Amino acid sequence: MQIEILWDILEKKGAITMYKYLILTVFAGIFGSCNNNDNSDDVLIPSNSSNVIGAKYSESKNNFSNTYSAFIESLNANDAISIVVEVDHTANASSVGSVLSPTKIVFFGNPALGTPLMQKNQLAGLDLPQKVLFIQNSSNKVYAFYNSVQYLESRYNLEGVATLGKISTALENLTKSATSSEIKNATNLGVAFEEGIITKESTQDFDTTYNSLLSSITSNENLKVIAELDHQENAATVALELRPTKIIIFGNPNLGTPLMQDKQSIGLDLPQKMLVWEAEDGTVNISYNNPSFLAKKHEIQGSEDVLNQITTALENLSDSEAGL
Repeated sequence: MQIEILWDILEKKGAITMYKYLILTVFAGIFGSCNNNDNSDDVLIPSNSSNVIGAKYSESKNNFSNTYSAFIESLNANDAISIVVEVDHTANASSVGSVLSPTKIVFFGNPALGTPLMQKNQLAGLDLPQKVLFIQNSSNKVYAFYNSVQYLESRYNLEGVATLGKISTALENLTKSATSSEIKNATNLGVAFEEGIITKESTQDFDTTYNSLLSSITSNENLKVIAELDHQENAATVALELRPTKIIIFGNPNLGTPLMQDKQSIGLDLPQKMLVWEAEDGTVNISYNNPSFLAKKHEIQGSEDVLNQITTALENLSDSEAGL
């Protein structure tokens, strides 16, 4: 009992010692050797070896269904927020004959808060709209994940954008309300400027590039368009200006599911996204997340074949529609 009290005091003061780390490591090794399920708790323990880079998360005190429903209800109750799309990764996995523990993500946005980020750096549209991932792991523990404002700020050089604080507060309050629990931070919340982003300049105009990309995705029987979002149009609804910027969210459960079976947290960055944007100098670009960066972010290991397939597919798609 005295050890537990001392431990609690150390945690509250932020002074977790090396002894605790060693104890956790030993126990993880013991129990990990008895459990080969890749959806185990190791992805969620806040240690340097298992954090989701840039993420904040909360362990819910409620069951999966109630946690997710409470979050959706809060979004619907806020007139400034619109739900873009909900994606049930578990149902998508089932549609291709695979099994995945409960995993859902919801995309939602508030143009008044998100547009200023893209006015500073259009590439921020790749991580907009906002999204929160809900999972239930093999131990039946429920978690909510979202990308921190620090992650967005560092990745897109958004220092000084006034709405960042409001976004941070909104994400924290919404998640805390749904989970009835406090928010925890990954050890590393920031990344390098534009880290993990691949951008290709198109030889075609904006509309041609976007429509060609959309047509290629919809005509591919292995891919499914989940949502389209016109950031410029949404900016106009709140009397803000933005250069042409559109995003396509699309996926292939045959490739995405194995990654989530490895680490459910990568569902935060799935389905795939491609951003088409027109820069200030008139050049048109296609941008997307490098799969190797996402693997690093979520500590994916042993899925090289799947990652290579995704990498090749995204390269071919972007090259073709950029006219390269």
